Amino acid sequence: MTTPTHYAALDAWIDQHFDEEVRFLQALVRVPTDTPPGNNAPHAERTAELLKDFGYEAEKHAVPAADVLAYGMESITNLIVRRKYGAQGDGGKTIALNAHGDVVPPGEGWTHDPYGAEIVDGAMVGRATAVSKSDFASFTFAVRALEAVAKPTKGAVELHFTYDEEFGGELGPGWLLQKGLTKPDLMIAAGFSYEVVTAHNGCLQMEVTVHGKMAHAAVPHTGVDALQGAVHILNALYAQNDEYKKVTSNVTGIKHPYLNVGRIEGGTNTNVVPGKVMFKLDRRMIPEENPVEVEAAIRRIIEQAAGERAGISVEIKRLLLANAMTPLAGNAPLVDAIQKHAQAVLGEPVPAVGTPLYTDVRLYVERGIPGVIYGAGPRTVLESHAKRADERLQLEDLRRATKVIARALCDLLA
Repeated sequence: MTTPTHYAALDAWIDQHFDEEVRFLQALVRVPTDTPPGNNAPHAERTAELLKDFGYEAEKHAVPAADVLAYGMESITNLIVRRKYGAQGDGGKTIALNAHGDVVPPGEGWTHDPYGAEIVDGAMVGRATAVSKSDFASFTFAVRALEAVAKPTKGAVELHFTYDEEFGGELGPGWLLQKGLTKPDLMIAAGFSYEVVTAHNGCLQMEVTVHGKMAHAAVPHTGVDALQGAVHILNALYAQNDEYKKVTSNVTGIKHPYLNVGRIEGGTNTNVVPGKVMFKLDRRMIPEENPVEVEAAIRRIIEQAAGERAGISVEIKRLLLANAMTPLAGNAPLVDAIQKHAQAVLGEPVPAVGTPLYTDVRLYVERGIPGVIYGAGPRTVLESHAKRADERLQLEDLRRATKVIARALCDLLA
């Protein structure tokens, strides 16, 4: 039986080893994992080296190079660390802890080295400090504390450190699950400290290529302007956002669907009527929506708008279809344990909510594995600067989240 003494001892172990945890995270941040281009195998190798210092043997599961290149990345090696505490059939649960190492490139506007992992006013600044190399650290040190203090005698914990979240997860956790390399009973994925997430949006990403006919800008009537065609299509798509606001989700923390166009390219020169323009769109789907219907509706809007411009044709390619995460009934022990200990450690209630993000958790949930999102981070994505300049993590949030996870694991494996 777990007692308050166990929790206090776990907290004390984490406090005693916290400087080591910070150094571990700094070492992870200092190995870039920009995706694209997505050359992530070197980070997996470095992570495995660091874990070996703790006596943890990381299984290296390299995704075949041809599959990775066809997917649009350069290299992926996913890691599994298996920590077994009892004999098979002892009734204990296997709990997976998943965090992703791939991140978007730093972009512009940084006032600190994106890979310097500097400590500034109690926060570590660097790309992936908050999302989600921080949870490589919180999960690893929570398990170390668990083993040093609670010494569980049944069940197991698996660390899943994967490298395909930015492209959708299919060659990360999806690949491990599809290959039968893991089948946990419960899972916790990287998140933030002040809420436990039980549901999230789905995401549809598409690439649309608009074809016209190139011509010299001095005689534009001899061509068909693909950019004007694209603008007409984009206006039709953006108009849908007003309609989406009328569709509200019943999940706390999730509001309504939304469409964003995040990349546009085309044309050959300023004095040439563009003959081809490409854009990529991102359509966030609330849990109540049907992804098949959403995609069909988007295609109809694009094709109808293209048909209203003479000489314009379109190609539409799906890049990603990530289903929404909906809560499974079996996630109650996870939610209860995290809420109980987060309130004790943080001194305030931690709500169970949905998030408009999409994550790898859906890949576990789709296979019937109950999961939640919880880890080291602030109250909002905005505060973390995730995917923006000067991403940062408050070190006290890292310390607290590590304690919450260690305590929760202690309960779940008791």
